[in-house]
Amino acid sequence: MIDKLEFFIALANEKHFGRAAEDCGVTQPTLSAAIRQLEEQLGVMLVIRGSRFKGLTPEGQRVLEWARRIVGDSRTMREEMKAARKGLAGHIRIAAIPTALAMIPKLTTPFQERHPDVTFSVVSRNSLQVLSLLENLEIDAGITYLENEPLGRVTSVPLYEERYHLVTALGSPMSERRSVTWKEVGSLRLCLLTADMQNRRIINRHLAEAGAAAKPSLESNSMILLFSHVLTGRWASIMPKNVAESFGFPSEIQLIPIVEPEVHHLVGLVATHREPYTPLVSALLHEARVFAASEAGR
Repeated sequence: MIDKLEFFIALANEKHFGRAAEDCGVTQPTLSAAIRQLEEQLGVMLVIRGSRFKGLTPEGQRVLEWARRIVGDSRTMREEMKAARKGLAGHIRIAAIPTALAMIPKLTTPFQERHPDVTFSVVSRNSLQVLSLLENLEIDAGITYLENEPLGRVTSVPLYEERYHLVTALGSPMSERRSVTWKEVGSLRLCLLTADMQNRRIINRHLAEAGAAAKPSLESNSMILLFSHVLTGRWASIMPKNVAESFGFPSEIQLIPIVEPEVHHLVGLVATHREPYTPLVSALLHEARVFAASEAGR
C-alpha cells in the first residue's frame, strides 16, 4: 500500500504517467497497474483517464491528502528507526527563495559539524514553489517569507529580517548618499527579480506606496546576475543588505539604506506540520532556532 501511495503522489505531482514512473524508478506499466490496484482496493476511481492523464477525480484529491499524510508518517518512522540504529544520517532537501540563499551556510555548516553523516541539496525557488514542494513531500524544509502571503499548515521558525538597500556602483547616481527614499529609487535604471518572486512583489508594493512605479530595465531570477549588472555601473538594484554583502565586492559598490519608509520583512524556515518530525527535520528546526537566537542577540 505504501508503494502504491508513493506512485500515486508522484503521478499527482508530475501529471504524466511516464514522468511519474521515471521519478519512481519503475516502468510505466508497473506504475499504471499499481494505480489501478489502488483504485480496486479503495473502491473508487482516482484518476480521470483518456489518451493521457487528465487529472484526479474528487475522490482522488481526497486520497491524495491521505497519501501525503501516510507516506510522510511512513518516512518519519523509517528515518527514526535508522537514526536509532546508526545515529543521525541521511539527506536533507531544502528549497529557498533567492534572497535567502546567502544565509543558508549559516545553517548547513554548523549542522554538518554536529552531524557529519548528513548531506544537503538546496534549490532556489519562488515562495509559492517552496510551499508546493513542501506539500508534495518533494523537499524536507523551505526558507521563505513568513508574513506577507498565506503559508498553510506549516511549522515555522523566524530566522532574520530583510532590510532593503539600494545597491549601486561607486560613481553612479546617488552612490554618495547616506540614504535614499523609495520614490527616488523608482527613478533609477533598475534590475530586479522577476515578477513571480515575492521579493519583487514586496518591492513593487513599497514603490507604489511611495508614488513610484517599478519599471526595471532588466529582470532575472538570479541574484548573481542582478549583482553582476550593478557592477557595470549602468544599473542599480534593491536588495536585502545581507544578500549584497555576501557577494564580497565592498570596494566597488555602495549599500544605501532606503527610507520613507524604512521597511523590513521576516524570513524563516518552514516544514510540514506533523508530530513527530523526522529526526533530520527535527534537528534542522533545532539548528534554525539556535541561529535565530544568535541573530536576536547581535
